[in-house]
Amino acid sequence: MSDIDAKVAVDLGKYKLGWSDKEDYVYKPQRGLSSDIIREMSMMKKEPDWMLDFRLRSYDIYKKKPMPNWGGDTSEIFFDDIYYYIKPTNHQVDAWEELPDSIKDTYEKLGIPEAERKYLAGVTAQYESEVVYHRNREDLEAQGVIFTDMDTAVKEHPEVVQKYFASIIPPGDNKFSALNSAVWSGGSFIYVPPGV
Repeated sequence: MSDIDAKVAVDLGKYKLGWSDKEDYVYKPQRGLSSDIIREMSMMKKEPDWMLDFRLRSYDIYKKKPMPNWGGDTSEIFFDDIYYYIKPTNHQVDAWEELPDSIKDTYEKLGIPEAERKYLAGVTAQYESEVVYHRNREDLEAQGVIFTDMDTAVKEHPEVVQKYFASIIPPGDNKFSALNSAVWSGGSFIYVPPGV
């Protein structure tokens, strides 16, 4: 076992949930963070150039910012041992039955009742770095409400995303906001038109 494997090995007997999923990913990069990994991640997500540029600028800020000395002890975080992006599937689905069995098994282990899983509407489910399930409520969609995953929003609604993304806590705020802006993945996007 390498030093890295020893550091990241998890004793499942002590792990509070008592289980982990078998690794069955479409894509898993090397550990650590670099401009090349960010480019590869952006390419895998098929992002527009403006998002790649945003990520790379954020990464440059991250490298220059000092580690904060407020809050908890961060000395035990091995940033070079982290996988910053893992792609579990090739595509997102809108019907629960279409998810791979390995992902459905995870939700089963988490205790989400089958009835809820089958009829989820207006919900997004994320697994690892990607949204794997998304289903909008048709009544809200008819009123112009946009509820989608962030990856879709970046491509289909760039004018809104560029205006508001990372505007509350910008990459320059601190080292971790810069890191988040460089390697964010998944999440939900909602736009409610005025008057709705």
